[in-house]
Amino acid sequence: MYINITDSKTADNKRSSGQLVNYLEKENRLNPAQEPEKWFNHLGQSYEPYEVRTTIDGNIAKLGKDDAKFFLINISPSQKELKHLNEIYGEQQIPLRLKEYAVKIMDGYARNFNRAGVISSRDLVWFAKVENHRYYTHHDREVKDGLKKRGELKQGDQRHIQVIVSRKDLTNKIKLSPMNSSRGKNIEHSKKMGQFDRLAFKQCGETLFDRQFSFDRGLRDTLAYSHIKSNGTLEQRKQLDTLDEGIKLGQSQKGIILELAQDISKGLFRTSSDMLVKIGSTVGSFLDIMLEPTYGPAISLAPDEPRRKKKKGQKQTQSHQRGL
Repeated sequence: MYINITDSKTADNKRSSGQLVNYLEKENRLNPAQEPEKWFNHLGQSYEPYEVRTTIDGNIAKLGKDDAKFFLINISPSQKELKHLNEIYGEQQIPLRLKEYAVKIMDGYARNFNRAGVISSRDLVWFAKVENHRYYTHHDREVKDGLKKRGELKQGDQRHIQVIVSRKDLTNKIKLSPMNSSRGKNIEHSKKMGQFDRLAFKQCGETLFDRQFSFDRGLRDTLAYSHIKSNGTLEQRKQLDTLDEGIKLGQSQKGIILELAQDISKGLFRTSSDMLVKIGSTVGSFLDIMLEPTYGPAISLAPDEPRRKKKKGQKQTQSHQRGL
């Protein structure tokens, strides 16, 4: 699951939302013969573009001309996740299920601010839209390598959701910025802007998908795994390698291992040994697996180290033991 909050430079969010709303209507313009895809939120599923624009643009009390007025959230399920939805719900039901999922994502978005009076999607001003296609950009490896052209359609199931959410809450009084990364370090600033942890928000989206749709996610498909590989310390990557081996040896402990990966991502363990000691008896057989001794190749003696003489009959006994 890929979830991203676009920064102001990309979304051009210091002015009217009209330009972004118009851009997100592109699929409806390109396919006029098809039933147009409507905007939705927690209250309805058939909003027109002008309703989205006027509502978002009208919720900007006391925001200056250089302040962000809204933010764009991209919710993109992976090919594996979309295939899973297709298998359990069928092709026609996928858009509806994605919309239900998006509402819960926005519940998590609201709670992540840790602000009184902002506890669910109902306390926000937001609209979302299901999109069915993606296009190659200059950032894609295929374009850089000359295999694809910019603007060319990407193959496979590319359904995803784009969300426009107002900077202000439903009362038009509280400022909410997901770009604030203070996480409580600056108490006064956090009280004013909200303590938004973007990594925690993305993790919430992944966990929500797995629980809501009973998706069996592999360790290497988790956000925690990707985050540690890209941004983790050397010790965190060592701890992750320990879990990776645990998955291979003990599938029965998979749920615990995925939780541990999230803990590693948060930096809760100093070393791999520290991780194993702290989880203790709750891990059961997984701990036994990870604490088993490993046997590497025989270590050769140094040239100046004398070899012990074997007693009579010892060679035959050792050969017999190796054959067992």
